[in-house]
Amino acid sequence: MNVLPMEKQTAILSALVEGNSVRSTSRMSGAHIGTILSLLKRTGDGRERLMDRTMRGLSCERLELDEIWGYVHCKQKWAAQFPERRQEIGDFYCFIALDAETKLVPCYRVGKRTRSECDAFIQDLRARLARRVQISTDAFAGYYGSIARAFDRAVGYAQIQKVFASDVNWGRYSPPVLLNALKERIIGLPDMDLVSTSYVERQNLTVRMQMRRLTRLTNAFSRKLENLKAAYALHFAHYNFVRIHQTLRVTPAMAAGVADRLWSVEELLKAATAEP
Repeated sequence: MNVLPMEKQTAILSALVEGNSVRSTSRMSGAHIGTILSLLKRTGDGRERLMDRTMRGLSCERLELDEIWGYVHCKQKWAAQFPERRQEIGDFYCFIALDAETKLVPCYRVGKRTRSECDAFIQDLRARLARRVQISTDAFAGYYGSIARAFDRAVGYAQIQKVFASDVNWGRYSPPVLLNALKERIIGLPDMDLVSTSYVERQNLTVRMQMRRLTRLTNAFSRKLENLKAAYALHFAHYNFVRIHQTLRVTPAMAAGVADRLWSVEELLKAATAEP
């Protein structure tokens, strides 16, 4: 089997995490599209194992949770045409947890926006934490039951619901006007002054800017679920260990004490391809 030189593999992954599409990366690198997708998928499981191994015993104090939308093969309104593939196409969401202090992403989960997927995400999050935390989320109904069960109510949890103006004069691409942000204490005694989802919502922007398949209003999308999952694995591993946060001046992993140095893309690639 032909294997690309390490230098070229590193260049390909660097292009992908900077928001380039698979096709544009193919044009720049000279590698075949199938080769690039094969590299992405081959290292995807390794990056997930890296995250799973390193994100343990975390001392996070304040977490923000949110979901980011994407789709596989086609949008949900067309997915009914393929009933035999309904579990692997259509709308998919990535549940994301973000440490408000260090900007670390301790865990994420790609799946449908259902209570069962939310349960699995929160259970995974709980297993990674070493102390009691405060959690802020939006008003998605699945969060309350999942957090109550996973943390046995030993948590400070509040929801924030944003109220937007209803204005028929909005342009199609204009953002809605925020009128108010309503905060509600749900479990325990969270500090209501610190209830927010602003950081994790900003992280959603970072995800869309650095993952070409999630760029809105374009023809960029994932054709297979495994490709979407592999792209998320690459993004969050790179975000945590390689990308210096502009405000912190270190990587989130360094800020959280998970890593003691700045990683290179090559180191990330070697860690992902190492034997488990």
